[in-house]
Amino acid sequence: MSNTSSFPLPPNLPVPVDDGACAHLTGIEVPSIPLSSTSGDPVDVSSLKGLTIIFCYPRTGAPGENIPESWNLIPGARGCTPQACSFRDTTSELRGLGVHHIFGLSTQDTAYQSEVKERLHLLYDLLSDEGLEWVHALELPTFEWDGKKLVKRLVIAVDDGKIIKTWYPVFPPDRSAQEVIEWLRGVGGAGK
Repeated sequence: MSNTSSFPLPPNLPVPVDDGACAHLTGIEVPSIPLSSTSGDPVDVSSLKGLTIIFCYPRTGAPGENIPESWNLIPGARGCTPQACSFRDTTSELRGLGVHHIFGLSTQDTAYQSEVKERLHLLYDLLSDEGLEWVHALELPTFEWDGKKLVKRLVIAVDDGKIIKTWYPVFPPDRSAQEVIEWLRGVGGAGK
């Protein structure tokens, strides 16, 4: 299994700024909206017991896809694969710190996500919100690119259906899982 350094980020990426778009999330219940999953079974995050970590990302590129410079210029857009790999490489540590469920979430379809899960050897499932139902219900921040609405990069900690912590903006993306680990260690590993 490769590590995140196999997917280096270009230098001088623009750093996203906290625009307050996630300030409303902490303390709210997640909506009961089943999401398509790479496991083949829909996942309703509101019904999951214990601590769940969901990292939301705009999109992963396809093998051989030429990433246009316009993508690199969007603050926080680049780095979905390094972020996914950061969670893959720390899955056992996160579980040891009390995380029951780990998911990645994007607006890409499940077939596309299944290829990503297999190619990157992800140890967790990816959730598709292709219809933006979950994104809109939670009023998550989005942006438009190439005619598509994409969710901005953020991480949500959910405990028994309630959001208890968010990380936004997330930068650099390859440190995303480590930030969650540092928080879990700081709160005694209980996520509360």
